Parts: sequence; C-alpha cells; structure tokens
Amino acid sequence: MVKLLLVDDHDLVRNGIRRILDDVAGFQVVAEAQTGEEAIKICRKSPPDIVLMDMSMPGIGGLEATKQVLRICPDVKVIALSVHKENPFPSKVMQMGAFGYLTKDAAPQEMIIAIQKVAVGQKYIAPEIAQQIALAQISAKEGDPLKQLSERELQIMLMLTKGVKVPEIASQLNISTKTVNTHRYRMFEKLNVDSDVELTHLALRHNLINPHPL
Repeated sequence: MVKLLLVDDHDLVRNGIRRILDDVAGFQVVAEAQTGEEAIKICRKSPPDIVLMDMSMPGIGGLEATKQVLRICPDVKVIALSVHKENPFPSKVMQMGAFGYLTKDAAPQEMIIAIQKVAVGQKYIAPEIAQQIALAQISAKEGDPLKQLSERELQIMLMLTKGVKVPEIASQLNISTKTVNTHRYRMFEKLNVDSDVELTHLALRHNLINPHPL
C-alpha cells in the first residue's frame, strides 16, 4: 500500500485529488496539510511514502517545505504540483531532490501514472516540462536571466513577488533579515532590477508567477 500525504492550501484541490486516488487500488491518502509547515510536522511524526506537494502556498511555500521534508525524511518521495511550466522553476525543484513534477492541469490518469512510477523509484516529469528542461540544457539560453539565481535566491524572489515582507521571509526561512537583504540585493544585481516591483514584473514576463492563482 502506497501511503500519500496531500499538501495544498485549497480544500477543493485536496478533495478532488483524494476522490481520484480513493478509487485506485494500492493507494491510501493517510494525511492532508494546508501549508508546508503542517506537511513538515506530519512527515516528522509519521512519514508517508509519497508527498504530493503544492508549490504555491502561504508561509514557507512548497520549495522550502520540500527541502525540509527531504532533509528530515530522506526516504520520502516528493511529487511537485505546480502552475509553473516554465524553467527555471521545474529544474530547480527537481535539483532539490523531488521525484516528480506535475502541472496542476494534469489529467487524473497522468497523476496516477506519476505516483505509480515514483512509488517504484522512477522519476516522473510531465512530458511538456521534461521537454523544456531537455531543450534548456541543450541550448543553455543566455537570454534567461533567472538561470543565474541560486536555489535560495529563487525561493526568496518568489516570496517577495507574493508581497511577503523581508522580516516575515526571515522568520519563515529561519535566517536573519540581513541575510534576506543580502540575497535580495544580489538578485537585483544579477537581474538588473532596482525594486521589488521590477522583480515582480520580471517574474511575470518569465511565467514564474501566475497573475491569476487558483
């Protein structure tokens, strides 16, 4: 029996996924969480086999939650669920150790296949995402400034573009405000922007954030 943890801040999304998986033999949804923080607590107490992790949530978000879950429970396999289809986001998530990457518009059957593959140790990336990652690796486009960002810089960028203030980012990531600002100004230099507003516009142009979130 494959034990699953569903992590998403939308009740409708979790309920929809649960209904899909309840009809699949060999799958058992053992817990649900609305935030990354809740997911970490659940994994620490009773690790599931697979976590279906929403990447865009309040609080620490899916990236940091994935990082902490994998540090606490290295045997847990994380499948990212995201509206982000454009690099560098999918590549960063997979580099962090996720075992799968699905877009939120994936068909139910694709989700089932992804879980089945991940359960037996095979990585699964949505075909359109896999193609993008492969092409990006081959072409190594110089025109994508976001590829310069480190994992932590990308994480802080996503939080800033959601309107999260520096002190709150520091608290959620358990780092100092000075460290957050150091990453922030380093991002500004790399991306040639002067403000959080410009940073948000850049993220929108590169489809890193969704102007109309679920």
